[in-house]
Amino acid sequence: MSGGAPVLNWRVILPFILTGSIWGSTWFVITGQIDGVPAAWSVFYRFALATPALFLAAFLMKRRLKLTRPEHLLAAFVGIFQFSGNFLFVYHAELYVTSGIVAMMFGLLMVPNALFGRIFLGERVESGFVLGSIVAIIGVSFLLFHEWQANPDAGVIGGNVGLGIFLAFVGILSASIANVIQANPTGRAVPMVSLLAWAMLYGTVFDLGFAALTAGPPPFPTSTSYWMGIVYLALIGSVVTFPLHYNLVREIGAGRTAYNSILTISVAMLISTLFEDYSWTMLTAGGMVLAVIGMVLALRAKIR
Repeated sequence: MSGGAPVLNWRVILPFILTGSIWGSTWFVITGQIDGVPAAWSVFYRFALATPALFLAAFLMKRRLKLTRPEHLLAAFVGIFQFSGNFLFVYHAELYVTSGIVAMMFGLLMVPNALFGRIFLGERVESGFVLGSIVAIIGVSFLLFHEWQANPDAGVIGGNVGLGIFLAFVGILSASIANVIQANPTGRAVPMVSLLAWAMLYGTVFDLGFAALTAGPPPFPTSTSYWMGIVYLALIGSVVTFPLHYNLVREIGAGRTAYNSILTISVAMLISTLFEDYSWTMLTAGGMVLAVIGMVLALRAKIR
């Protein structure tokens, strides 16, 4: 693992708390975006609002917005994997699987982060990380087994739990690829907020085309809560958190950054318990404990 800023540093702790808490709440907010509205259009609406706000933030911060051709190409790749692939898969996954469980699965983002970091960035993978990851995977597997057992034929909103799990895993891979490729030398030469603004623009254009091709004409929900959710996800869940998140990746590496997944899943599972009537059993409680212990062990190994 490459070096970086100390973990016990305000530049690390504050973004961890903010991104973990906010992202922990967004998983539940997403459920209100896919209830009666095609998921693809909700993804587009979210980033259609977030993109100009992010460009405005870059302008006000006096960050350069003019990119070179290689930088634009990188931004396009990040946009496709992060703001299209990742979110399209996540939104569709939540049609079938409880939001807190999808968040828990994303706690395993550290595994592909580390693997891709090893392949593309030359980061080391410690044996302790492998052991911790195995423990975390076993814990999450307990939760997924319970989810399937409780809904063998139909998902939370309708459909197949197995499909939801598959979609979530593909979303995890997409997010991990975006995490790692933006940390290459080309990406590091671009101000973070500028790279994300262009990446989000490219992703939003793709989202528009995907929604138009797969979900028909754009719907215009009349629910105030729907549009409040869009605003929250776009401005707080995207414009505020993504620059913080990717700066963490640059500061301490993709593997370490996955630490905030522990706070994220804790907040998400608490919200699922309160508002989605998620039922806890010995299996799910044990799975949660194993998953968190495994993540802590894995991530502690990564930062030594």
